[in-house]
Amino acid sequence: MHIVVIGCGRVGARLASLLSRSGHTVAVIDKNPAAFERLERSFGGTTHAGVGIDRKVLQEAGIDRADALATVTNGDNTNFVAASLAVEDFHVPRVVARIADPMRAEIYSRLGVTTISTTTWASARIHDLLVSPRLHNLLSVGSAGVQVYEVEVPPLLVGRNVADLTVPAEVLVVAITRSGRGFIPVQASAFQPHDRLVVAADAGSIAKLRGMLGLPD
Repeated sequence: MHIVVIGCGRVGARLASLLSRSGHTVAVIDKNPAAFERLERSFGGTTHAGVGIDRKVLQEAGIDRADALATVTNGDNTNFVAASLAVEDFHVPRVVARIADPMRAEIYSRLGVTTISTTTWASARIHDLLVSPRLHNLLSVGSAGVQVYEVEVPPLLVGRNVADLTVPAEVLVVAITRSGRGFIPVQASAFQPHDRLVVAADAGSIAKLRGMLGLPD
């Protein structure tokens, strides 16, 4: 895939480096040439000094052949305009915009721009760590219809099987991390002490999941 990343701050540099490491061709745009120093030394993509809403700069970065674009500058307005250009004018198949203001993110989503609100994600994550330290929300899918959680296996489930934490169409153990190694379990996989579980649950079955884990509501 050819992917354009607008913004080479900490998030943009990290994203571009990860994408390059994964074998994608990556073009990074930033108005400050010094920002490109944040990229990994092994970064194999191209860098383009300029504003991410400048058509000429976007075309130099290969937006006409881009499979995806991420705009992750610190400016919500810049990110929205860049994302809109990518979708409406250049017809980039996959476009994601970083938006700090949760209210703006909701509005932009309604206009057809996929957004990531770092404020919403971070506050939700901190909330979970404060009030539910053993059940961490990793991801919401399909307008929060499905929630994906990470949790350390509770003592009551040690020695029991994945089947004991499975409810068809409601609760599913997606992965287990054991001694630093992750794997996809089968129904007969037995839980061991200190296992970290990734569990997907229907939004209407969260209370059931908590009960199966022995966690308070």
